[in-house]
Amino acid sequence: MSDHLTGTTFQTRSVEQLAKPFQRQAIPNAVDPTVAGLHRLFAGSDRDRLRDLGRDIRGHAVANLPKLVAQLVDQLETNGVTVHFAGDAAEARAIVVSICSRAGARRVVKAKSMLTEEIELNPALEAAGLEVVETDLGEYVVQLDGDRPSHIIGPIIHRTAAEVRELFSRVAGTELAEDAGELARFARGQLRAAFLAADVGISGANFAVAETGSIALVTNEGNGRLTTALPRVHIAMVGVERVVPRLDDLAVLVPLLTGSGTAQRITTYLTLASGPRREGEVDGPEEMHVVLVDGGRSAIVGSDYQEVLSCIRCGACQNICPVYRQVGGHAYGWVYGGPIGAVLTPLFRPEAEAQELGQASSLCGACDDICPVRIPLHDLLRTLRRDRSAGATVSRGERLAFRIWSYAWASPTVFRLSALLAPLAARVPIGPARRFTALRDVVFSRGRR
Repeated sequence: MSDHLTGTTFQTRSVEQLAKPFQRQAIPNAVDPTVAGLHRLFAGSDRDRLRDLGRDIRGHAVANLPKLVAQLVDQLETNGVTVHFAGDAAEARAIVVSICSRAGARRVVKAKSMLTEEIELNPALEAAGLEVVETDLGEYVVQLDGDRPSHIIGPIIHRTAAEVRELFSRVAGTELAEDAGELARFARGQLRAAFLAADVGISGANFAVAETGSIALVTNEGNGRLTTALPRVHIAMVGVERVVPRLDDLAVLVPLLTGSGTAQRITTYLTLASGPRREGEVDGPEEMHVVLVDGGRSAIVGSDYQEVLSCIRCGACQNICPVYRQVGGHAYGWVYGGPIGAVLTPLFRPEAEAQELGQASSLCGACDDICPVRIPLHDLLRTLRRDRSAGATVSRGERLAFRIWSYAWASPTVFRLSALLAPLAARVPIGPARRFTALRDVVFSRGRR
């Protein structure tokens, strides 16, 4: 499904999502146990040291991206993998369609991949006459309903069990019980048939190891292995920033990813795909292709935003963000929601509607505290705001208002006076304050001295 950025604003989309009371309850219910489990998981261990190591590994990889990508390509080709480069989404789509066409494919199965959501791969494959089936359970639901994922790890945390039952019943042609086990069994039967019939399997990559030419997939469902091993052709879609130097780096990054994403020490499946089936092997694809996608990533290297490329897509910043927890992923208008989306989307998308996402944050800093690789999302959001204010997308009046505000609050006396007057201004909004207070509760609390 195409994104919702064009012609809409974050405020418009947020109002739509806030009108869904179940979602506002469902998202905290889904993510709170993960946040609590994360703290329990690392209790008694030096998580800060592990985060430092993760930051260093990812920072080194991003800073040395061209060298590591070249090493990755050499090793992949040594392993018998065909490597393709895609500068943008259109080129990536064309490459995948071409591979499927040359393979004479008719059916494609896909493991969960945010990159394929980013490049809108499914519509391109379907337009080429291919049958495409998402095999992650959440993504399968999203696909059947023509919806979009709401969360990096949990695509359907915004959906009710009753909605899933109704959807599956429609597909089954009979009423299914609202029982998680029965619904899972139905999906398993549908997907098993898809795996057996598929000509091509498409996956993403959590990490790409330059040292060994391996694509690492971290999953809790068996669909990742079935997607990469059963079809005769495997295509791995890899953002160039996913590269890491050494296989040993996974010993740090995988626990950070699984702990932050699902509060697990390790997920059910950790799969390393290092090439097509070799002589004497009983499974695996006859062909393996890796499509390395830039999509604006190289332009971020060396900029003020370089650290955002260290993201390991765990979703922890979404779990903790007070804005995301209220409005969900769809309010952000594109693939990535929460603080990581508020930073990535303006960098990847030039539209004015995307640039406003830097404002979609309380700047509380909770995302910095929980990020497993210490990305300073709080600082990056402030930098986005600075750059936006320096451009033409912010009115002269808004820039003047914030300049006056900064001067006023630099004075302790004026700050204390504003604290006294703020509740009155909130009740009787005047001028520019009207737009600000319409969406916020003004509360001042006395902190400890």
